[in-house]
Amino acid sequence: MALDDLFQPLTLRSLTVPNRFAMAPMTRQGSPGGVPGADVARYYRRRAAGGVGLIITEGIRLPSPAAGYPASIPTIAGEEVLAGWNSVVKGVHAEGGTIAAQLWHQGVERSDADGVQPVGPSGIDGHGEPRGRALRTDELPEIAQLYADSAAAARDVGFDAIEIHGAHGYLLDEFFWERTNRRTDGYGGSLAARTRFPAEVVAAIRAAVGPDYPIIYRFSQWKGADYTASIAEDPTQLQDLLMPLVDAGVDALHPSTRRHYVPGFPDHDSELSLAGWTKKLTGKPVIAVGTVGLQTQFRSEKRGEVISPAPVDGLIEQFAAGEFDMVAIGRALLADPNWVNRLRRGELDGFGGYDAAVALSALV
Repeated sequence: MALDDLFQPLTLRSLTVPNRFAMAPMTRQGSPGGVPGADVARYYRRRAAGGVGLIITEGIRLPSPAAGYPASIPTIAGEEVLAGWNSVVKGVHAEGGTIAAQLWHQGVERSDADGVQPVGPSGIDGHGEPRGRALRTDELPEIAQLYADSAAAARDVGFDAIEIHGAHGYLLDEFFWERTNRRTDGYGGSLAARTRFPAEVVAAIRAAVGPDYPIIYRFSQWKGADYTASIAEDPTQLQDLLMPLVDAGVDALHPSTRRHYVPGFPDHDSELSLAGWTKKLTGKPVIAVGTVGLQTQFRSEKRGEVISPAPVDGLIEQFAAGEFDMVAIGRALLADPNWVNRLRRGELDGFGGYDAAVALSALV
């Protein structure tokens, strides 16, 4: 019955998602000049036709030179770009799916191969090394407005929601993280101060899109530069991190983890996942993600230790226990766009059936 419950609708403000399955955001670099073409529309439409209730797009770079690289990552400004996204949205809607635009600023992790200098809270990368330059305090409102304008453009072109990419060591996450945020103004130092700018971005977006448009926020403990990184060391710090975002207007949270079933704070609860803690502390709908639907093995941070994915029973138990409201699937959907429908028809072996290395041609 819990599996059946995953096929029930979920409402987020003005949006009703037909089931509890989302497509996780995955960068493709397949939009020359930032323009999503007909192939991008086909790519997302296939996953919607395959049963995914909520498509979360690849990261869409904000329309500022410092926000993202390369140019083949789609943007969200310009007549041709917006027409392309409108075709994407219409295709997903035609298959009965819904779609959220993920807004992305890469911060100091942006490549400078094109001569554009990356920017971040302190000009320090995820390894603690100097990179790019620190943003001036008077530049921060401009960036917040850039997020807001992009969210409004996404709403106007037909997207059902937006997701803010605040994870994995990119700009907003760089403000959260002590290693990359060494500021001495009101945006650095304490966790409350480090949360200030991301909350201001949320508030600017809420003001731009109105009271009924759904805002999702993706965050993570781990970073691209450090899988062992942690912003919140305990549940109290996690609450201090997330509640300013909720108070500013976030409707749902998307805690990105490498494995959805790993306890978030094992010293406080030996089983409760980061998704579970997020829901418990905020009361907001939560999207779980991480190694769902894969038959492969991942090496943990402990050298030599190999961890296998949890079976379907574990995920269903987490859902039945109320740890999350939706589950996002990534690589399994690359291998098979019909993965969700096949799960519903009982055609998968367990909760997966695909190796992570399978069918690179399925990326289209």
